[in-house]
Amino acid sequence: MSDSPALIAAWARSAVAPHGGAFRALAAHDIAAPVLQATLQRAGILADEVDAVVLGNALGAGGNPARMAALAAGLPDRCAALSVDTQCCAGLDAVAVAVGLLTSGQADVVVAGGVEAWSRAPIRQHRPMHPGEEPIEYERPAFAPTPARDPDLLQVAADYAHWHAIDRLLQDAYAVDSHQRAVENRAALRNEIVPIAGLYEDAYPRSLRPIAAARLPIQAVCHAGALDDAPNTCAVSTLAISPRADGAAMVLLMTPDAARRLRVKASAQWCASSSVGNDPAMPMLAAEAATHAVLKRAGLQSVQDLLAIELHDAFAVQGLSYFCALGLQSDAINRRGGGIARGHPIGASGAIALVRVLADLQHLHITGAYGLAAVAGAGGVGAATIVQWC
Repeated sequence: MSDSPALIAAWARSAVAPHGGAFRALAAHDIAAPVLQATLQRAGILADEVDAVVLGNALGAGGNPARMAALAAGLPDRCAALSVDTQCCAGLDAVAVAVGLLTSGQADVVVAGGVEAWSRAPIRQHRPMHPGEEPIEYERPAFAPTPARDPDLLQVAADYAHWHAIDRLLQDAYAVDSHQRAVENRAALRNEIVPIAGLYEDAYPRSLRPIAAARLPIQAVCHAGALDDAPNTCAVSTLAISPRADGAAMVLLMTPDAARRLRVKASAQWCASSSVGNDPAMPMLAAEAATHAVLKRAGLQSVQDLLAIELHDAFAVQGLSYFCALGLQSDAINRRGGGIARGHPIGASGAIALVRVLADLQHLHITGAYGLAAVAGAGGVGAATIVQWC
């Protein structure tokens, strides 16, 4: 354990609530503060011992959600707070930033992760260019400077499915399996979840029969689909998309010296992180690039060295592409259900994947076992983190 600059003393997450669901009236700090407090309690750490909080957040529209969460959780005024926005990658990138604070000597104890209150996200508008013009509302900002390199993410998923002959039946089967894993493991997942607003389990997962899945509407068809004899063969249905959601997840990181001083027995250690750029026109593949990069940094030969793998799969086609590209079996990733089943609280999704990895390593309880969390984000960015059970 002394070989790592960052030990992991505890972790926790909220349940993931669908957009407009149980967390609909909660601001980001309302969701984050109970998770932060529970993370400290699980490690037996007092609030005064925390030097910094680093949180990913994508939809807060400025401000400093990490500072709001730190103050709402009762951390001391002197506690530093940094908010990270790399969209879907923000929760994992926040962990990498936290490790940087530890290794540079700026902090000894850091809480890192992500939070998203999509239900309370501000309404976005472009300021008028000229007097008398009305502001223009928009759903998402640009992620690349030219439209050709900044496609609609849902359209990308449909086009990729078409180009690689990943039909709707295969995508829906992947999603049904993800939901079923989440449903079957609800009791086990409660150990990592902090109840908030009466919600103590992920609300979205449900058991689905293939015949019911087939009735769900199509959300996107490949651009070339109109020219095909069967344009909807590789369409993306509602089921094959990770839905909008609210949630938070955090890990408690500290230096080995701090762990000795505070008499904390850390269960895991950080091994490596990667934040990479990839083709903005095909952003969902950035998780694969981040995985290759983090394996190299951790000194591991292949994904076969990992006993727990969590990919936040924003689309079923992304999950199918990921395990095929890396030579994995379908049951090697997201063993208790993935983002398709839980939902997508953007800035928290990567951190939730990491909490899931740590919880699975705890369940396996094999000394030296490695786990990986990975996520891709709009604009062609990817992030991944490898941890080891100690």
